[in-house]
This record gives sequence, C-alpha cells and structure tokens, in this order.
Amino acid sequence: QVQLVESGGDLVQPGGSLRLSCATSGFTLDPYAIGWFRQVPGKEREGIACARGSGSGAHDTGSTEGRFTFSRDNAKNTVYLHMNDLKPEDAGVYYCGVDLDWDGPATITAICVFPSRVDYWGQGTQVTVSS
Repeated sequence: QVQLVESGGDLVQPGGSLRLSCATSGFTLDPYAIGWFRQVPGKEREGIACARGSGSGAHDTGSTEGRFTFSRDNAKNTVYLHMNDLKPEDAGVYYCGVDLDWDGPATITAICVFPSRVDYWGQGTQVTVSS
C-alpha cells in the first residue's frame, strides 16, 4: 500500500526556516519522480521542487527564488524540503506527491508543472509564516 506522510509544518516568523519531511512506504524512491507542492485557499496546487528518487534529476519551478532545497534519504525512503528565509507568501499546505509511471527524465518536470500527473498524495502539512 502506497503511503506518503508529511510532517514538519509549523508557525514560523518571517525570515525563519523549516524542514518538511515526507516519509514514504509501499514503493522504493529510486525509479520514480517525487515532488513537493503547495496549495493555498482558492488556488490550485502548484509544484515547488521535484526530483527523481535516485537523485539523477531535479526540477525547481523557481517560485521560491532558490530559498528552498529538495533532498532525499533513500535509506529512510524519505524526502525533505528545506525552507529558508520564509516569507508570508510561502504559507500554505505543503504536500508531497509521487508519479509511479516513469516516462523518462521529462517526468520530473512534468509532475511539477502538471500536478494532475501525481498518482499518490500525502495528507499535507500546514506552514504559516507570520510575525
């Protein structure tokens, strides 16, 4: 059974940092494209950073101006989003999602640009940025 469980969301002041975690089970990270996404009320879910589980490719949508970094620990089947210099506009519910249909390196960009390609989602974790 495929599962993704996010954690690490919190209330943080502007300029602060967070590390989000996405623990996965039911599949191995290596072959697939997995990413971090954000959703705010009234807007569609948007890709933030996506990569292949093996680490052989990555896509950053550029929406966070290099302040966020995607990393993985394949031994733990866990991916992370390191968030630095947080701004109020970074607030939202953050999700991780995986596409279990690998169609080549373009899949990494595809899931970030078209989140509808994601096959499985976690439940999300709330990030609030406020003083």
